Amino acid sequence: MVGFKNRYMVMKVFLDPNRHIGVDDPIIITQYNVSKAIKDSILVNFGECGLASSLGSFQVKYVNPITKLCIIRTSREENQKVWSAITMVRRIGNCPVLFNLLDLSGSIKACKVAALKCDEMKFEHYKHAAGALLSADVNQHMQNCLEKIKILEH
Repeated sequence: MVGFKNRYMVMKVFLDPNRHIGVDDPIIITQYNVSKAIKDSILVNFGECGLASSLGSFQVKYVNPITKLCIIRTSREENQKVWSAITMVRRIGNCPVLFNLLDLSGSIKACKVAALKCDEMKFEHYKHAAGALLSADVNQHMQNCLEKIKILEH
């Protein structure tokens, strides 16, 4: 018996640097927002049949709204289709975005290692840039996000 094969993508979401914070509604990256944007892109670019075939194992497993890192699971057969649809996502809500693939792996363990390494490094940069303005709530939220990565399973 052969197990079902998945692919895990560690993606970085880049928000539009030219948007004015406070003028528009600030975008908060959530699992729902990312999943909806990717599904909409699959539907537009590959049609209903492409969306239906991709939804079998498609799941946004993790999103960190602070570092804008996310982990996406897809089936091995549909990996290229989902990945290409992700590259065509240009908006989440009203905010222009770009996705960048940081790591692609066949196991959740390898994905967790890459995501932890990247998230910790990004948060160190974030802490350094924020300096004394970093609140205890943000620090606690980040620690919770790191714990979520550590307990990820299929």
